[in-house]
Amino acid sequence: MKSLLLALAFVSSTCAAEVIESDICVYGGTSGGAAAAVQGARMGRSVVLAEPGKHLGGMTSGGLSAVDIGDPRSVGGIAREYFTKLAATVGVTLAWDKAFKGDGGGGPATGGAYAIEPHKAEQVFTDMAKEAGVKVHFGARLDSVKKEGARITELVMENGDVFRAKVFIDTSYEGDLMAKAGVSYTLMREGNAKYGETLNGIHYTEKYIPRTNHLKPGPHGRVPGGQGVWDRDFPLDPYVVKGDPKSGLLPLINEGDLGKQGDPAPGVQAYCFRLCLTTNPANMIPITPPSDYDPKRYEIVARFIEACLAIGDDMDLRWFSKHDPLPNDKWDFNTATFGGNLPGASHAWPEASYTDRVKIAKEHEDYHRGLLHFLATDSRVPEKVRKDMQRFGLPKDEFTDNGGWPHQIYVREARRMISDLVMTEHHTFGRQPVTKSVGLGSYGTDVHEIRRIVKDGVLAREGKVAGGRDGAPPYAVGYDAIVPKRSECENLFVTFALSSSHVAFASIRMEPVFMCTSQSAATAACFAMDDQVAAQEVDYAKLKARLEKDGQVLTWSGK
Repeated sequence: MKSLLLALAFVSSTCAAEVIESDICVYGGTSGGAAAAVQGARMGRSVVLAEPGKHLGGMTSGGLSAVDIGDPRSVGGIAREYFTKLAATVGVTLAWDKAFKGDGGGGPATGGAYAIEPHKAEQVFTDMAKEAGVKVHFGARLDSVKKEGARITELVMENGDVFRAKVFIDTSYEGDLMAKAGVSYTLMREGNAKYGETLNGIHYTEKYIPRTNHLKPGPHGRVPGGQGVWDRDFPLDPYVVKGDPKSGLLPLINEGDLGKQGDPAPGVQAYCFRLCLTTNPANMIPITPPSDYDPKRYEIVARFIEACLAIGDDMDLRWFSKHDPLPNDKWDFNTATFGGNLPGASHAWPEASYTDRVKIAKEHEDYHRGLLHFLATDSRVPEKVRKDMQRFGLPKDEFTDNGGWPHQIYVREARRMISDLVMTEHHTFGRQPVTKSVGLGSYGTDVHEIRRIVKDGVLAREGKVAGGRDGAPPYAVGYDAIVPKRSECENLFVTFALSSSHVAFASIRMEPVFMCTSQSAATAACFAMDDQVAAQEVDYAKLKARLEKDGQVLTWSGK
């Protein structure tokens, strides 16, 4: 009995909760989290990076290989350093002083030149964190936040570990730390009236109105004007029995009211997995369908195929996923009208528990695996598409602890903070400047569909916006958008779930911008500690000087 008690005491002591203390605690091992942690450590502070999962880099190392850069000249600091190091792993030198030039297809400026294999991306993040002396803690699932007045004192994890710091930076995609700290946030698409916007709230874009007069694409997969064949909307019958609403909706279609254009509404952008697939048989894991695979789930996809063939489309795999080449026979698969996105399934994610998030991620994975199996095997799919799909599999040397499937679901949008400055369409479209820049945004207005719903008796994608910013140049993200209201929290920065309207966030959300604002937040955190002031009181002139010294781009010169 005595020996048993001693053994139990030993187990108890070895499993005891750990108390981790540092100057700065960064919560979220995303690309922004890595940038913030590296910056804080380089400025001589002790930094702990707490990540709920098992990997660094978030989406940048989690399958988003063809990163959306926008204008490279707007990206500086650690973000530029990171992508330079990443490109160098395959002998590529990036031209940061030149505007991005695509393949002439008329599409948006994406980061094809930056497209590197995911495992190399994660390795660069890991190396930079290690070189800077960042202490990384994986498996850190946040349970609660303790505060004294308006200051966070410690984070308590589900396993009992306690993280204490002087300043905290929330670099999670979901804004989990911000929410548990009692900071105001929203999950609503605000509606146009709230901030005087034009693209917010319930939205049906003319560009995506179901129609049959689609133009034929060129070799690059885009039609004149730039729209890709992966974005083709037809007046598809949404009912189990065509023409009979009483028969019920087909799978993959959301129920609900249409709403009124521009009115406020709940719902975040559709999520997906950005797959890295290979055509090298020696490095390939077959893409198996889920155990409950049922081709009937993809009936609406079959009707989409019928519509494409009816107008003479010579379909290939691009109709279901824009895919960009990566080194070593790999490809970065994006989404499409019927691709990896699963509209509606993402809506519960932001406030879901970690356990429920695992289930939601599995739902997306099962849907996507089933779709790819459908495209590779179903007789209703054109032979050309089937053979194209059959060339691809999951790479053995990517996401090796997850069977080749990405470990990070693409959280395109979750909670958004509400602070003294809310970035809006007026800022991203260049109509209203901000003071105290902490980085530049340059990408277009890119909102993936919120719902796949029935409108006028046919299928419609509600909420989708994919356009520019009326030709506006890169814009500044304001410092006051990455700090909460002072009454709510004085020692917290929030850099992905920052203070922004739904439509403005659609441009700001790009990974390089996230890395830039996160580096700026870490710099400000150091100055807040140095001067013993609240995050809201950091001397911006001092902050700006250090950011520019560290290579951040804060104003747009057009050069």
